[in-house]
This record gives sequence, C-alpha cells and structure tokens, in this order.
Amino acid sequence: MAEFIGTYMLVLTVGCNVLTGSPVWGVTSIACTLMVCIYALRGVSGANFNPAVSVALGVAKQLEWNDVGIYVCVQLVAGITAGLSYGVTLWHVFNLAPSPGFQWWQAALAEMIYTFMLCFVVLNTACSKATAGNQFNGLAIGFVVVAGGYGAGHISGGCFNPAVAWGIDVSSAGIGFGWCLAYTAFELVGAVAAALLFKACRPGEGSGEDPPEGFKYELGPRLVSEFIGTYMLVLTVGLNVIGGSKAPVFSIAASLMCMIFALGSCSGAHFNPAVTVAILISQKNRKKLISSSDAGAYIGTQIMGGVCASLTYAAMEGGKTFPLGPGKGYGMPQVALAEIFFTFLLCYVVLSVATVEALLSEYFGLAIGSCVTAGGYAIGAVSGGSLNPAVSIGISTAHVMGGGAFVNCILYSIFELIGGVIAAGLFMQTHKKEFSKAEPEYDAQPARGDAQPA
Repeated sequence: MAEFIGTYMLVLTVGCNVLTGSPVWGVTSIACTLMVCIYALRGVSGANFNPAVSVALGVAKQLEWNDVGIYVCVQLVAGITAGLSYGVTLWHVFNLAPSPGFQWWQAALAEMIYTFMLCFVVLNTACSKATAGNQFNGLAIGFVVVAGGYGAGHISGGCFNPAVAWGIDVSSAGIGFGWCLAYTAFELVGAVAAALLFKACRPGEGSGEDPPEGFKYELGPRLVSEFIGTYMLVLTVGLNVIGGSKAPVFSIAASLMCMIFALGSCSGAHFNPAVTVAILISQKNRKKLISSSDAGAYIGTQIMGGVCASLTYAAMEGGKTFPLGPGKGYGMPQVALAEIFFTFLLCYVVLSVATVEALLSEYFGLAIGSCVTAGGYAIGAVSGGSLNPAVSIGISTAHVMGGGAFVNCILYSIFELIGGVIAAGLFMQTHKKEFSKAEPEYDAQPARGDAQPA
C-alpha cells in the first residue's frame, strides 16, 4: 500500500505539472512530491516508488528478489492508475517520446545517466552502513529530480522511472504507445550500473558483515567516488546551459548537494580541485584528512571526470558546446574577483562544516551545495560562476573541439585555486581552536566520522 500511494502521487504530480503546471517550478514540484513521500513512507516500505530503484536494491543485495518483483508490479499498476487519473481529471494527455530534434540514443543516455544517479543516491544514502540513521536521504533522493529534470528533461522528458514512463504511455495510448518499453530498458541499465558502482565505491556493502572498527576506504574506491561526483556535476552544468534550463543554477546546486550527501562518507566528496587544495593546506597542526599524494590523485581524477562529462553533454546535445569566458560587458579582471570571492565562499564553507571537530551532521550537503546557488546567481552574468577548475577545464575541453579557445580555463583555474588558498588561510585564523601543536597523523577516512564530507 505504501509503494502504491507514493508511486501514484509521484506520477499524478508529473502529469498535472506537464499539463497545467509552471514551466519554471514544475520539476521542483515533482521533486518535492518524491521527497515528502519518502519521508512519510520510508519506515513502511523503504519508499522505492520506482521499479529501477527496486531492481538496483535487488542487484546490490539490499532487497530480496521476491520483494523486488512484488514492488515492481505494484509500482507499475500505481503509475498506470495515476496516468489514467490525470487523463480523466484534466481530459487531456501527452505522449512519451524523445523531444523533437533528439534521437533515441540521446534520450537513452539522458534516462540511463540520471536514473543511475537516482538509484546511486538511494543506495548510498538509504542503504549504506556508513550513512545509517541519517535524516537527509529524502532531500538527497528527491532533489536528484531537480538535477536531472532541469538538466536532461528537454532531451527525454526526464522520467528516470519506469512507473512514470508506463503511466504516461498507457494514458496516451490513443495517440501512440511503445516508448515506455524502450525507456524502461534504458532506466534498468542505469539501475544496474548504479548497483555495480555502489559496490565499487563501498566494497563489502551488502555482504551481511559489518566493516571492522576503524575501517577506512582505500584510495581506489575514493577515486571512483570523486570521478562519479565530478562527472555528474559537470554533466549537469553543461546540459542546463545548452538546454536553456529555466532553473540552471538551482539544478547544478542540487546535483552537487545530492552527490555530497551520497559520497561524503566515502571520499569526502571534494569534486573540486580548489576544495582539495584548501583541505590540504588547512591541515597544519591538526589531524590530516588527505595526504599530498592522494590529493594529487584526487585532482587528476576530478579533472578527468569533468572532461568526460563535457564530452558526454556535447554528444547528448548533438555537438553543441559553449565557451568559458566573461559575460557581456565584463572583462577578465571582473572575472578574477568574482571567481576568487565565490570559490573562497565554497571552500570556506566546506572547511567550516565538514572538517571541524563539531561536524554538521545532517545539513552539510545543503550548506555546501547552496554555495553554488549563492555564487551562480550572484556572479553568473560576470564569469559564468564556475567556481571549480574541473568545471572550467571540462567546459573548455568540449568547446575547443569545436574550434573554441582553451586559454580561459587556465586563468579561471588559477583564480579558483587562489580562492581555495585564501579560504584555507582565513579558516586557520577563524577556527584556531581546531588546531593544536601536536604532530598530526594522516587519516584516510573522510572528514565526517559516519556521514559527512571532507
């Protein structure tokens, strides 16, 4: 019953928003419906509301396959019932298909990648022993829809859920039927990928054995974590910008927040070379969170994730890219100040909420992700609001392949690293109680003991 209620309300909200809702806030409405239903019903059924999520849980050995089968059937029936409900209520329906101008494979990438992100966040925030008992999983899971809906919705429609696909397609069978089968296949591929990469980031999860006391993730899983988080961030940046999103900054901030909540307890969830540099510098005379060699590996992995993401969004958008540079009427001096100031804010907040003794236990992802909302709207018209060398290098790499210039990303990266260094210096001045004269020992574990990012 819980799975039926949650899935029904989710699909009903999708249909009503597409047919009558605000083009600006429709995606947020859908995300909030998912979030509140998760908080209301997670204690009853686990609040899957999505056959792809149930399959991912099955593959990851977090849900018995008998229950997976029952859940999937109930979710599909609820989705179809909701589709018929909004059709009868509004006496209007809409068809499921890739958006005009996009091919099936572009829609497939959109559905696979963001269904992967949704299932991956579910596994890491609702199933991992490292995040057990948290209160942020509903926020993290629900706002994946904000990231993907605004980012990739203009390509595929942004289902990320076979129950949504079936509800839409069955209700509009009179004007065409069949895409729900393809969308379901795309989404299930994303679900399986999420389960496999969850295992790669968190070896031992689902084995039935608790990790030994003092367990620390090896460098390999942490690098996988950094790649995935940076990839999803930069991909969301590119899709929002090229797709003309109605809420690009909000979507990008949501992608960062969700991935921080998901992976903070694995790698520390830096996803940004400036953040890694700030953490490395600020470790003087206190417990070290990352070694110099690991920091170098983190930065290389983050840049690789940004470049791969930029090539992905260029492919999904039919070869379209965009330049990195000053906004109209502004020059590089204004860009320098803008990027330095707001990269400083981002890095300073990370240091202050996620590397201190009194860690922010529940809202760390929201606090850090909201720095993107602050900077993106404040200085987006000046510099684009990159705030991250991995984002800057990724954007320029994709654009240079189309004949654009590369030099701006070097300047942006310098400005952003300067912001990270300033953040570390001021953090050491404002948080002197965090430092001692004792010689620190390196600790490979992320900053938060159980569920906080470095």
